[in-house]
Amino acid sequence: MVAIRVNDVSVDIPVYDVASASLRKLILGRTVGGRFAQTGTHVIINALKNITFEAHDGDRIGLIGNNGSGKTTLLRVLADVYPPTSGTVDVKGRVSTMFDATLGMYEDSTGFENIRVSGILWGLTHAQVEASMDDIIEFTELGDYLNLPLRTYSAGMKLRLAFAIATLRAPDILLLDEVIGVGDAGFYQKAYSRLQSLVRRSRILIVASHANLIIQQLCNKALWLRNGELVAYGDVGSVLEAYRTDAQKDNDAQTDPIQTSGDDFTVKEGAASLS
Repeated sequence: MVAIRVNDVSVDIPVYDVASASLRKLILGRTVGGRFAQTGTHVIINALKNITFEAHDGDRIGLIGNNGSGKTTLLRVLADVYPPTSGTVDVKGRVSTMFDATLGMYEDSTGFENIRVSGILWGLTHAQVEASMDDIIEFTELGDYLNLPLRTYSAGMKLRLAFAIATLRAPDILLLDEVIGVGDAGFYQKAYSRLQSLVRRSRILIVASHANLIIQQLCNKALWLRNGELVAYGDVGSVLEAYRTDAQKDNDAQTDPIQTSGDDFTVKEGAASLS
């Protein structure tokens, strides 16, 4: 059975060698919600605070929240990259991530060589990689460039190739950190269609994105983080509406982009359940 259970998880990240005492004072003085703390000579970032939620087969969850709210940290906890400082994470199923699609690609290797090496790194067999070769050639539209070293590619061409390889998988649990931009508008539609196919093959999807339209199209649930705390988790439409309303209130009340009041970031005890 595929499932994710996160129980009272917190993540504290120490930051050493903060060179300027005045900078440290500025950070600590202007941060709301107790996000930073000082211990000895280093600063501790409270990246996640007491997060509890469950995901089950068929859940498509969008992570929403401002920059620095903890979305990427939560994804990395679920991928077993960051260990929780406290609490427990129980993940049942094969996890596949798409945080850096170019991971494992070599500049001096040809496109074809990178397909074979990266495919193996993503967990595919040699037979699966070879069986997918025609599909990758057609999707990337790179033609003879596949016989050339990666260092001759533009950034967009590299992303096309990496995206094609990364989306060959069929994971139980798929974790995405933003949807990859891989070219012009016409090719983006092609890439997005391919991404949707990958999502359909997965049992659980968790994707972090600032694009509400992407969240609405891919997800049936949303999880809203603010300052590392869980604000709401439930039906995607209800949570997105609450998030938009809250953002509008903050925009109306905010007069200084740095010095905001603590009330703007107050999180009630426990998460609101929206369904």
